Amino acid sequence: MRKKIQAIVLGAVVVLSCGALKSQYVLDGAYVPEHIKERKVVPYPSLRQADVMWERRIWQIIDMREKVNHPLYYPIDQLQNRKSLFDVIRYGLMEEKSVTAYSTGPLGQDDEFTTPLMVNEVKSMFSSIDTTWTDDIDTGELVQVIQQIDIESSDIKQFKLKESWLFDRQRSERYVRIIGLAPRQEVKGEDGEIRGTRDMFWLYFPECRYLFANWDVFNRNNDSERRSFDDVFMKRMFNSYVVRESNPSNRDISEYTSGIDHLLESERIKENLMELEHDLWSF
Repeated sequence: MRKKIQAIVLGAVVVLSCGALKSQYVLDGAYVPEHIKERKVVPYPSLRQADVMWERRIWQIIDMREKVNHPLYYPIDQLQNRKSLFDVIRYGLMEEKSVTAYSTGPLGQDDEFTTPLMVNEVKSMFSSIDTTWTDDIDTGELVQVIQQIDIESSDIKQFKLKESWLFDRQRSERYVRIIGLAPRQEVKGEDGEIRGTRDMFWLYFPECRYLFANWDVFNRNNDSERRSFDDVFMKRMFNSYVVRESNPSNRDISEYTSGIDHLLESERIKENLMELEHDLWSF
């Protein structure tokens, strides 16, 4: 009788174990998505300074609230095989540790990748401690409440790009090389109102390409033909507007224009960049 009970218990354990293993390896789809995970970064073509006939340094803003940029902004809540751009960056910094964050300096204007940030410094940017006072239900006295507030992906609505637009006379082709990428965080006052935005940190884009190449972006037309974040940036599959071009005083457009003039100046700079290549090939 005892052996019979042991056999029944053992059989039940085996069945439960098999059931747990079976549910653990359930395939959520018709096939294993492996193209993006195995993708390698396509290296930049070689470029010599002697072949650069013309170059202009440009800073642009990607606004995630624009519909064309939504694939970079969503999903707000992480999925098993897909994250938003900010969550991919956070994963690369905190878990994979494959990319390096650089400080924006004491005034928030350093974009030359001069000061790498330590892991604990980056971690403090992703979460903050908020201290408030509230009434105790039992005693009625004020009690200090300490709460940790984590930055969510939905809080980052803009990214800044630092780019070099140049013309290679050896190949007779205009290139756009993204140099840096910076998530922009909203700055709120004591009343909770938004006072502006600031750059959290800078990332060296050529280093980020190896991280971006293995995370896919939603394709509105075909779920089986996903693009990686590296594809989106290299193929310019996003919309942005210019906030600065290289100038003697290193000023942003907002420092000498306002309102509709700001938008017109941004469009003028972008139009000049497009016309340059067109004029070189006029017949």
